[in-house]
Amino acid sequence: MGYNSRRAALVIIEVFLERMAVYDLRPVDFSVLSLVTHNPGITSRQLCSTLGIQAPNLVGMVNAMEKRALIVRRPHPHDGRAMGLHPTPTGEEMMREAEKTAAKLEIETTSRLNTAERKTLMQLLKKIYK
Repeated sequence: MGYNSRRAALVIIEVFLERMAVYDLRPVDFSVLSLVTHNPGITSRQLCSTLGIQAPNLVGMVNAMEKRALIVRRPHPHDGRAMGLHPTPTGEEMMREAEKTAAKLEIETTSRLNTAERKTLMQLLKKIYK
């Protein structure tokens, strides 16, 4: 099971890295920007929890995205100690394009599967990690 899932992941990740290079996004950067875009105001703590990453690792990513004007920090409306992360218009536009690219590459890299098989595979994979 592990061998086959790893081989499949490597095929998809190789194409992902290639296609996301134009956006200068690694898989984890893509995940962070996607979550911020779809959940404006999400906190760093929530990102770490959702993605299973350590806070020190997230700090550098958030700083880099802020420097690239993809996200901004704003005070959280309910927790005075927390900062919410919000996409900028530039970040939103980049994420829209990157998500289109990702959807296309997933279809291409799983072209041997039909739509129902692709859906079943996603459901089964989620059962393993959720």
